Amino acid sequence: LRKGGVGGQFWSVYVDAALPGLEQVKQTLEQIDFVHQIVARYPKDFALARTAEDVRRIHQSGRIASLIGVEGGGQIDGSLSVLRAYHDLGAGYLTLTHSRTIAWADSATDDPRHGGLTPFGEAVVGELNRLGMLVDLSHVSEETMRDALRVTKAPVIFSHSGARAVDDHPRNVSDAVLKLVGANGGVVMADFAPVYVSDAYRRWSADKAAEATRLNAPPFGGLYIGQPEAAARAMEDWLTRHPAPRVTLSQVADHIEHIARVAGVDHVGIGSDFDGVGSVLPEGLGDVSTYPALLAELMRRGWSDGDVTKLAGGNVLRVMADAEKVAKGMAGTLPATGAQVGMDAGGTPAR
Repeated sequence: LRKGGVGGQFWSVYVDAALPGLEQVKQTLEQIDFVHQIVARYPKDFALARTAEDVRRIHQSGRIASLIGVEGGGQIDGSLSVLRAYHDLGAGYLTLTHSRTIAWADSATDDPRHGGLTPFGEAVVGELNRLGMLVDLSHVSEETMRDALRVTKAPVIFSHSGARAVDDHPRNVSDAVLKLVGANGGVVMADFAPVYVSDAYRRWSADKAAEATRLNAPPFGGLYIGQPEAAARAMEDWLTRHPAPRVTLSQVADHIEHIARVAGVDHVGIGSDFDGVGSVLPEGLGDVSTYPALLAELMRRGWSDGDVTKLAGGNVLRVMADAEKVAKGMAGTLPATGAQVGMDAGGTPAR
């Protein structure tokens, strides 16, 4: 972190979206507690930040500002009270969905059920605005993006998403939505996950998954069902004949430049996803120590010091400050009430 020049970061509080709602709440609380424990254990290195001013103050003290993001709307289990509890514990944003469609919002990587946000989903956005928490639209469907951008009073973030025009993955952001983000004042933070960076890698990854299914599809369909060693050898042979396409730092820079062109340079940031990207990373971006190499590549392409400063954190701090202003303006607004029945992994009522 020090070598990479990191002055602040969001600790992603993520749990498996397939878990029952109450178990998601339990694990979320445990992870938030773990972040607090890390900060308490290393007070010379970390300090918990809740506001943009906190981040600046902590950075000036030589420590790394630690913010908390809850990465999935299922983690509130349909309860605005749970959302408020997370906020009280230091959570700074809520990702409206993760990989699965939930009872009140459609995910980008699951079947849509609502055409975007339900009325309760709109209430969640309103409560996030009232609390001063950021609305995070990574992982959500395009319809959910549009609904959230329509109802929010504050700028939004995409905590880890790329440009769909560069890699046509549904997790990425279309040019039409990028323009809406620019008008909203929000920020799209470019992801480093190869499947979201490279269209060639995305297609190779899909082919790899299809081949794995062909070789070992339960219960009866796989070519080598019940023969794990044979299936593994066949998969190794396939990988030898079909090596993964290269994914590079330069391609990440392509996403950043595209977002800056379409949404504006005031609306792009870095959302590496190092905690969730897995073991395969773009060449030149192997860990957090390599951030300076990405900034150097952009400066080589003609980016000014001021624009790189915006990318490296200035834009996110502005969005945080703007969300805080909206919350202050809503100070007399009573908390939203009510809860919505959650969905379990199969889409049936969880309570």
